[in-house]
Amino acid sequence: MSISVAIDGPSGAGKSTLARRLAAEMGFVYVDTGAMYRSIGLYALESGTDPHDAAGVEALLPQIRLEARPVPGGQQMLLNGRDVTEQVRREEVGMAASAVSALPAVRAFLLEKQRQMAASQNVLMDGRDIGTVVLPGATVKIFLTAAPQARALRRQKELEAKGQARPYSEVLADVMQRDEQDSTRASAPLRQAEDAVRLDTTYLNFEESFVRLREIICRRAGLL
Repeated sequence: MSISVAIDGPSGAGKSTLARRLAAEMGFVYVDTGAMYRSIGLYALESGTDPHDAAGVEALLPQIRLEARPVPGGQQMLLNGRDVTEQVRREEVGMAASAVSALPAVRAFLLEKQRQMAASQNVLMDGRDIGTVVLPGATVKIFLTAAPQARALRRQKELEAKGQARPYSEVLADVMQRDEQDSTRASAPLRQAEDAVRLDTTYLNFEESFVRLREIICRRAGLL
């Protein structure tokens, strides 16, 4: 029987980075659902469609083919056959992803794809509504969070490492805006599942967070 691990949490909590390493170490398939929403957001931007325009974005969906390929150390995202793995990490694409993810048509478009990925293999899936909507019966559910200020500082350092330095105040404003959009949307808002383990990493470094997550997963999945 396959094991499914759902990791939810706000933007900048470190879900993707931690999940990629956990999946690689534990031999699970990593599924970055955020990259799927980012790909749709990217397609909307490239087509000149306002990501907040529900009818406009819904009209684009039949044109979109998404493929998430497991690769060593993570996931390759293909949009209509084009590798957009790096492109979807841009800040403006992240904001577009937050907008399109609030649209019921987009969530329905991706829901079955995500569930199929977890049906026959051990997966570690991260996002905003994995434990509450996508995989409500997940073997392990974790809500990974941190204070907005800590998440903004981490994000600022990531951007600097990529040569995309931005003032801390701007990054914090983006984080706060994403939190507001994700937690107040009508369709599958960000919230902690009742049976999820909450892990606050505000005062934990990456290695400490990794160890705590691995312990939770192994204990809950009976892998100890």
